[in-house]
Amino acid sequence: MRDHDFDLFVIGGGSGGVRAARMAAQRGARVALAEAAALGGTCVNVGCIPKKLYSYAAHYSHDFAEAAGFGWDVGEPALDWPRLKANRAREIARLNGVYEQLLTGAGVQLIRGWAQLLDGHSVKVQTTAGPRTHSARHVLIATGGTASVPPLPGRNLAVTSDSMFDLDPFPRRLVVVGGGYIACEFASIFRGLGAQVSLLYRGEQILRGFDDEVRHFIAGEMLKSGIDLRLGTEVESMTNANDGVDVALRDGSRLGAETVLFATGRVPNVEGLGLDAAGVKQGHLGAIEVDAHHRTSRPSVYAVGDVTARLQLTPVALAEAMAVVDHLFGDGRRRMDYDLVPTAVFTHPPIGTVGLTEEQAREKFARVAVFRSEFKPLRHTLSGSSERCLMKLVVDVASDRVVGLHMVGPEAGEVVQGFAVAMKAGATKALFDATIGIHPTVAEEFVTMREPVR
Repeated sequence: MRDHDFDLFVIGGGSGGVRAARMAAQRGARVALAEAAALGGTCVNVGCIPKKLYSYAAHYSHDFAEAAGFGWDVGEPALDWPRLKANRAREIARLNGVYEQLLTGAGVQLIRGWAQLLDGHSVKVQTTAGPRTHSARHVLIATGGTASVPPLPGRNLAVTSDSMFDLDPFPRRLVVVGGGYIACEFASIFRGLGAQVSLLYRGEQILRGFDDEVRHFIAGEMLKSGIDLRLGTEVESMTNANDGVDVALRDGSRLGAETVLFATGRVPNVEGLGLDAAGVKQGHLGAIEVDAHHRTSRPSVYAVGDVTARLQLTPVALAEAMAVVDHLFGDGRRRMDYDLVPTAVFTHPPIGTVGLTEEQAREKFARVAVFRSEFKPLRHTLSGSSERCLMKLVVDVASDRVVGLHMVGPEAGEVVQGFAVAMKAGATKALFDATIGIHPTVAEEFVTMREPVR
């Protein structure tokens, strides 16, 4: 075997790439990582972190309004959008620096530039000083995904989620196109920040793939918040208008907006990577095909995260990265398990879910019991808010195992994370029933539901 410059060359400095590079270096491997943009990838720069920060900001509008019910007199609140943007940018810059310190502190050689595979062991990086070619025993692709806007007249007038954090000025009228995580979250965030929001989705209900009851429930809550939710609706074209963008819909109606966000999905970020030259096979929308060890059709090349289009979640990319490092530089025991992966949608109210939907469970098991509770959280007995909470358990009757847990309500992500551990351990409904609840909390409802609704 010929000598190489590195044991592992990582292309992409997002969550998965940074984790793999750092952990491999800590195990004694010679590691390089190439990244042309800010470290941290989508999650840190234009995804999970800034989105959650803006979600917090949006919640304050509800808090100000609800404070009166608890005896507080609050003056007329006003959003300072430039200050919010500046504070967010400062925090993201700090995180960029943290990521760089983690890499360099572990001994990773950080190479700034765009990387391209020349073959299964050679990577060319275009840097400011010119192209440099490096060889590696193994290459890991972790370039994530990129936003996609469908081809329609006026598509250049729309923005993607990458641009939402630095809009100037703040959009008083916002049209969001899409029905997934990103569309629903930004619709909730900007509505909370004070914008008039229309959410357009071509399907019969938002959040396809989630439990049907959850989908309908959150749609109702979003409508109550003032979001103009239009289902079965498609955009025909967009044109410039004096005060923004004129959006023509296929039903003949029109909408005016200062900003139009297309959140219609993300595709694997593979353009210019040289995958064909390296003999790396791709599937739907260019997704890199990998085996159980995250190895591509070229044995020396691996891929993790959104670029493989398996489960497009940051914690999944991190876990996949750890599995690759263990396979290459450890004992090879670690495997990525895609069952019971919890997730949250930071709508207002948020959604937390883990396991099977009711529909999936009924397809898989002979008998299914569903436990469901809907109520007004204690806080809102004084706040004046009409927001309600939904909690649901899906149980396989034969084994008594809880196979699905779903929540729409305050801090849903925090609540569901804990229950996900129990479900991963195989918790039964009897164990839920035997667990003492913490009173008064919303979370206790999951251990006090006794009678199935169906």
